[in-house]
Amino acid sequence: MKIFNDPKTLQSFSEMLRLQEKRIGFVPTMGALHDGHLSLVKIAKSRADVVVMSIFVNPLQFGKAEDFGKYPRPFERDVELARFAGVDILFAPSAEALYGQGFQSFVEVEHVSKGFEGAIRPTHFRGVATVVLKLFNLTKPHVAVFGEKDAQQLTLIRRMATDLNLDVEIIGAPIVREPDGLAMSSRNVYLTSEQRKEATVLYRALMQAKSQLDAGERNVDVLKMLVTRTIQASPTALIDYVDIVDDDAFSPATSLQSGKSYFLILAVRLGEVRLLDNLHFSA
Repeated sequence: MKIFNDPKTLQSFSEMLRLQEKRIGFVPTMGALHDGHLSLVKIAKSRADVVVMSIFVNPLQFGKAEDFGKYPRPFERDVELARFAGVDILFAPSAEALYGQGFQSFVEVEHVSKGFEGAIRPTHFRGVATVVLKLFNLTKPHVAVFGEKDAQQLTLIRRMATDLNLDVEIIGAPIVREPDGLAMSSRNVYLTSEQRKEATVLYRALMQAKSQLDAGERNVDVLKMLVTRTIQASPTALIDYVDIVDDDAFSPATSLQSGKSYFLILAVRLGEVRLLDNLHFSA
């Protein structure tokens, strides 16, 4: 596995791979790798000759009161996990190297970025779109793999790729879960033992909604209320939002149309930890 820190060196190497007609797969991460990240690598390897992973804790997508300073950075462990998973190239730049002095150019994806996470974290998706476009320009991938757990981010990247005619296929990968159903996340390490037990309520609520969907329920308000009441029954869980959105524009759905796909999304706080989860389904 080759490790690059300098953006221009990586860009030149990526261009050489393209000239050699190598198919490049890209997995962007912020490190603190877990099995969810490694599942993205597996998908990328099935679709490409060379897999590039980035590890970069992006300051642009953190608000002033968020956890940028304490975000986990177990770099040596991440290197070993990436190597074991079959990553060919690891890109781990510093913020100074990636953005340089006087950086002032940003990418805005107007509609998708406004609600839900965008409303709670107003500058978050500008930071996400900007860094992903920069990483695409440096790694020159044919395919890039993103997890469905961050459904709004996935939708935003797909919109950006379409709108800007990017020469990359965006692949959404299914959520990888712990044995008790909790969606894997680098921030799960922040949970206390009691919060960790309580966090399973998110998955239980989604599975109750899935059971109702499988039984034929199509009323959006009924499904949202079922999820809300299940989570509210938990002692300390606080809901930021529960909603159903279409999976192409991320617009709230008032009704479910046969043949269309949707995300049932939720964000819940347990103490200072915010957890995201969703159910991807077709009506």
